Order: sequence, then structure tokens, then C-alpha cells
Amino acid sequence: MKAIKCECGHENPYGTEFCAACGKPFKGGDSDQLINMRYEGSAIRSKTYNKTIIDKIWNFFSSVKVGVTIIFIILVAAAIGSIFPQQEYIPSNADPATYYEDRYGIFGKIYYLLGFENLYGSWWFITLLAALGLSIIVASIDRGVPLYKSLKNQRVTRHENFLKGQRLVSITPGSIPFEHIKGALIKNRYKVREENGNILAEKGRFSRWGAYVNHTGLIIFLVGAMLRFFPGMYIDKVVWIKEGETAAIPGTNNEYYLKNNNFILQTYSKNDKQYKAALQKAGEVPKNYESKITLYRAKSKPVIGELPKLEKIKDGQAKVNHPFKFSHYGIYQSYYRQGELDKMKFNLVNKKTGKAYGPMTVDLNNPKTEYDLGHGVEVKLSRYYPNFYFDEKGLPASRNKSPENPAFVFDFKTPETPDGERSLVAIQQTIEANKQQANKYKMKFAGVEMKDVSGLTVKKDLTLPIIIVGAAIFMLGVVQGLYWNHRRIWIRQKDNETWLAAHTNKNWFGFKKEIQKISDETGLIMPVDKVEPKRS
Repeated sequence: MKAIKCECGHENPYGTEFCAACGKPFKGGDSDQLINMRYEGSAIRSKTYNKTIIDKIWNFFSSVKVGVTIIFIILVAAAIGSIFPQQEYIPSNADPATYYEDRYGIFGKIYYLLGFENLYGSWWFITLLAALGLSIIVASIDRGVPLYKSLKNQRVTRHENFLKGQRLVSITPGSIPFEHIKGALIKNRYKVREENGNILAEKGRFSRWGAYVNHTGLIIFLVGAMLRFFPGMYIDKVVWIKEGETAAIPGTNNEYYLKNNNFILQTYSKNDKQYKAALQKAGEVPKNYESKITLYRAKSKPVIGELPKLEKIKDGQAKVNHPFKFSHYGIYQSYYRQGELDKMKFNLVNKKTGKAYGPMTVDLNNPKTEYDLGHGVEVKLSRYYPNFYFDEKGLPASRNKSPENPAFVFDFKTPETPDGERSLVAIQQTIEANKQQANKYKMKFAGVEMKDVSGLTVKKDLTLPIIIVGAAIFMLGVVQGLYWNHRRIWIRQKDNETWLAAHTNKNWFGFKKEIQKISDETGLIMPVDKVEPKRS
């Protein structure tokens, strides 16, 4: 594709609509047909080349339709992803494979099977974001670079056909003093350039870059959003800690630990005159709930099942809307559960004599497998079902890992039963393994320990400053392109006539009012709009 050489001697890239030097249109001859000023007649790569595979890829991503389609797909996917809670917001002890179906039925099952439970971290959603970013970058380069070159190198003197091809053109008989015209233009805040008896008055060129500033902000915003999927950049997880217990803080790679010293719940008094009627109807309503916590740092590497040596950092509290902060983390009081089962106590009792061995205490969150009750009595925990039920086949199973309805399969040996006995023990239910011969011993419930549990949300967001900067630049571009416009007026004197041609990228109504004002001041004839007037 050869360059286009103008009669003025300037060589223009293939695809240029009018000469970058003199402005002569390469199509239309002496016609006063409007010329395309959108990109200053520049050769746009995506509209010129379409031969190689690189051209086709470039043209695909530079297409505005492709960009809008990608945005539409992202919006639809994000909308679907908000129908049910994402996996990170379901109970930590729930199995996603069964949770969505149990809670939301067939639609929940489809939701899970299609992978929407972890939408924003899925590879295809991140790919869509990357494709949108690539589309914005390619489209901006494709159109922005030629536009910048054309505006930077634009000449004052323009070909007669260029002036005729503008939307607003007028020819005033006689020669009007340039100083008079320049004074009127400067008065209206135009930057005036003069060359060979021609004038170019221009203002608001910076508004042409509003879309590209907008694109820059959006790219930065997308980068910030995508960085959320990189380890250590963004954390938003919930950790449940019982009173008196210590747990690792999610996302800190077992470096930091929290101890829940005490959970406090305050409710509105039913004698409160202001809310008395509402409280009588609603019952107890939380007024405040908070956790007294202690932050530790690990001094050694943790061993599975054991806490490492911890160094105390500080005490504090996590209160609703008042987070406990350290480093780049914030600990928020989000949820609570009162009176949750923590430990159960049992005695092994001889059915005939009533003699009891024990008690033995089973930690429902971290049960031991073997218990020595002394006197040669040993108990082994063979199976543990935290949330017990019988499945479709009539076999014992657990709905999840939350100890809401615990059941145990115990194997126990005593001096009287050296071969051992087995039974399944649930709340108010005992099933012996050997139905033909009854056990001599049974596990008898001896008590329960309950604790309050704090649901603490751990947040860390190093991407937020990037997202804020991107959003600010995006809005700056919106304002820049929306509230200003690029206006140009060309003045040329020829054969005792004064030509006026004008162009703006938008708001023609306001532009024509301004030209009318200049015409009244200088005596220039007001141009007639070649296009049917439209509301700006």
C-alpha cells in the first residue's frame, strides 16, 4: 500500500482522507461535500489494513462493537454471580458441592455446576477483564496516535476545498482587517495563529483527549481489580473463633494469630420507652456486639494440629463498624453464634451394676481418637459425625463439619469385655452394633460445655489506592470530554473576499452562538449550517 503524495509535495500514509499539510481532500474534487473530521482525516490502521493475521487480531480488538460486547458479557456474568452468595460468603464449614443445592434447590445446583459460586476469581472472568483491557488499549492506540499527530502538526494555511468541506462556511465580500478579526477571536478566548495571510483560531483542544484519559483511568481500574486475584494483594475472609480459643488469621500464611478473649452482646432494654412497642413485637434486638481479642505473631513454624510459639503484639476489640487494625489488615466483627456446642462429656456405665468409669470429655472441634479411663478401660472414637443424619441408604453420615447434631461410634474395652463392644451414640439415641447380643456397657451422657463464637471478617486491600486513582482519572476524563469541546475557526482572504470555516467536535448549537457573536463584532457573514440543526 503506497503512500499518497499530495500536490503540495507532502506524503501521507495510505488511507489518509485529506492531506495533513494543506488539507486538500483526496476524494470529492471541488465539491463542497462535508469531509470526515472525526480523526482529522488520519489513516486509521484498523480501517486500512486487513491482510495478515496480526491485522485481523488488531482489528478485532480495536472494534468498538467488540469492546461493548465484552462489557455486556461482563455485566451479565456479574449480575448472575450476585443472585446467590459467592463461596467465600457461605458458612466456612459448608461443602459448596451440596450447600447450594440444599439451600437453593435445582437453581443452586445449576449455579454451582456452571462455576458461578466463585465467579470473580474464575479464570474465564479474569480473561474477560483482560480482554476488555486489551480492547481499550488497542482502540486507544489505533485512533489516538494518528489523531495526536494530526492535531500537533496541523497547519494554519488550508486548501480551499478543505474550507468548503466544513459544516460551517461563509464568504464575506471585501477585505476585513485581520487585526479586527484577531481581536474578536482573542476576546472569545481563542488561541490565534497567523500564517501567509491566514488565521487559525483554536481552543479546547485538550477536550479531545477526554476519551483517552477516560480509557487510561479504566485501564488502571481494571489492573487494580485484577490484582485482587494475586496472593497477598486482597483478602476478604471470615474466621470463626470460640471464646478462649486462638486461630490463625486467614491470608497471613500462619504468621498472625487471634485469640478471642471474650464475646460481648448487648441488647436493647425492653423498658426503653423509645423502642418499647417495637421490642415487644420483635423480641431481643442486638444493640452492640463485639469481641475482645489479642493479636499474636508466630515465633516458630506451626506443626499440624498444634499452635506455634506465639509473641503477643497487642490487645484490642473488634466492634461493629469499628475494626481492629494492624499492618494492612482490618478485623471486623461481622457475625456471632451464641451457645454453640463445644465439648460433650460421657461416662462408660455398666448396665447391670451401674458402675461408671470417667468422665471423658470429647472436644467437638478437635476430638481425640483414644481415651484412657483407667482401671483397664479404654475407649476409641472410631467415627465422628458432627451434623449427624441417616442418608438414603440408611447409613450414618454428616451434613457438614459444624457440630450441630454430633454423633459418635465408640469402641470400648473393659476387663469384663476384653473382646470389646461398639455402639453409635447420638443425642438421645444409642444404637448397639450387635443386635443379637446386648452390650454390657453403655456410653452415658454426662454434660455439655457451650461457648459463644465470633465471626470475624479479615480484610486486606492493597489494590484500593490503585482502584481509587483509576476511578478518579476516569471521572476526570468524563468531565474533560463532557464539559469542554474543541473549536476551530479558519479565516482566509482571497480575491477581495474573506472566507470563514469552522468546526467543533460537539455542541454545535453553542458554537454557532459564539460565531454569531464574533460575526456581529467583525462584520463577517454568519455561516449557514449545512446539516439540519440538532439539539446538543
